[in-house]
Amino acid sequence: MSITRSLLLRASRSDWLADQLRQRAFFRRATQRFMPGEDLPSALDAATSFARDGLGSVLTELGEQVRSPAEAAAVRDRYLEALAQIHLRSLPAHISVKLTHLGIDTDRDACAAHVQAIARRAAALGTFVWIDMEESRYVDATIAVYRDVRAEAARVGICLQAYLRRTPADLGSLLPLAPSIRLVKGAYREPPDVAYTTKDQVDAQYLSLAGQLLASAREGSGTLPVFGTHDLGLVKRISRRADELGVAQRQYEIHMLYGIRTADQRALAASGHVVRVLISYGTAWFAWYMRRLAERPANLWFVVRSIF
Repeated sequence: MSITRSLLLRASRSDWLADQLRQRAFFRRATQRFMPGEDLPSALDAATSFARDGLGSVLTELGEQVRSPAEAAAVRDRYLEALAQIHLRSLPAHISVKLTHLGIDTDRDACAAHVQAIARRAAALGTFVWIDMEESRYVDATIAVYRDVRAEAARVGICLQAYLRRTPADLGSLLPLAPSIRLVKGAYREPPDVAYTTKDQVDAQYLSLAGQLLASAREGSGTLPVFGTHDLGLVKRISRRADELGVAQRQYEIHMLYGIRTADQRALAASGHVVRVLISYGTAWFAWYMRRLAERPANLWFVVRSIF
């Protein structure tokens, strides 16, 4: 891991730094590259624009590690309102939730109940809920909540991180459920005994896991593979593998973040791929934004440019 990336990931956990930089106008301007605004209407407007261009969306309210049951319940209620607004606008949009934002640190059972409530509402409105994966210490609890919710609601998926050494075993344990899985590389600071640290290692594991997901989809199991990556080289190799296996473009999805490779998102959609744009909103954007910079430290240039 590069020194710059390590420093950015460490900074993402600094409450002091978050308080300082969130107040700086230049830093707030820099975040506009990755999010359309801090409120739900801004995210919905962006999703509406993408829908006109044939792209779907995944909306997520930024926030982590809530400190009370009341905060977690308020997050649940805001997601229920987001689902209502998505339905009102007839948007091809899903939502994605973090379990620490829904109180898993304060009450695991209440957190699972919140996700169940969100998943039931999403199913009733014909949309879908994704459960994000956070640091490695949350993997077991996140998979357990997913299993509980999945037993009651089919329209729910989970994110897995390719850089974690344990992920092949986790994927193997989930495939019998015919799951919906969004595969990402991983963006948290993890020790080398827990996560691969070089791009070549992560890419190799990503491609291996992608092949397993596509093979499962080919067998007609109901598995939905979703590839969350901006690495166009990986996307091309995955697409070729899908062709080799006889998996149609409509049987898997490609997810990319708002503000990154926008032209490529549209080109992939125009070529027949199912593409969704992950749209983040909310005021608690600091930790998330620092992880985005850490994924590609060259993006620091946008912060510097915003100063001037």
